Amino acid sequence: MTAGMDWLTLIGGGLVIGLLVAAPIGPVNLICIRRTLSYGQLNGFLAGLGAALGDGIFAVAAGFGVRAVFQLIEDMGVILQLAGAGLLIFYGLRVFIYATPPEIMRNPDGSIQSGSVGDLAAAFASTFALTITNPATMLGFAASFAGLRAIVDFQSSTLATGVLVLSVLGGSALWWFVVTAITGIFHKTIGPQTLKIMNQGSGLLIFATGLVFLGYAVWQRVLA
Repeated sequence: MTAGMDWLTLIGGGLVIGLLVAAPIGPVNLICIRRTLSYGQLNGFLAGLGAALGDGIFAVAAGFGVRAVFQLIEDMGVILQLAGAGLLIFYGLRVFIYATPPEIMRNPDGSIQSGSVGDLAAAFASTFALTITNPATMLGFAASFAGLRAIVDFQSSTLATGVLVLSVLGGSALWWFVVTAITGIFHKTIGPQTLKIMNQGSGLLIFATGLVFLGYAVWQRVLA
């Protein structure tokens, strides 16, 4: 891989993979949007970075061909699905029950405070856990990297593979920045009652998604 265009294809392909994996509207997107509306853009963006880190782990495994990681995830498929379903059900109920948004704390200049260190860590950890317990993410990366290798051989060197993995992380992080930035723009036009209804709606959607995942995992277990 020596031509400049090959490197551009590699970086561009990684960015696209990161965007495509992060973009589907699901529980993580709902969590990031809700946190942005309730706590500000930094809080929502850090929640997105938790998901990006989970994507990064899958990207490392797919890019460097760490078969042991994929095999472990496949062997624990049902267990991970149950864990992910449990997290979604718990989080969805919590969001619905505590739907009334907290008082928005502002800095002297009127900007929204991002929240405590503990709350920021919780935002990061929650989405990371949901991402890393989703075997479907692993399959998506495996398919995407296989398709990209038909265009450019990213395994020609450790550097090339590393650049691809970093590009995937960049694409995922870019998605979360755009989502939280757009959500933050509309934050001031949304009243407390509307935000409460939105929180209740997102909580129900997250809870319902957890039930679907739980039912699918149990169904797989019964058929196994």
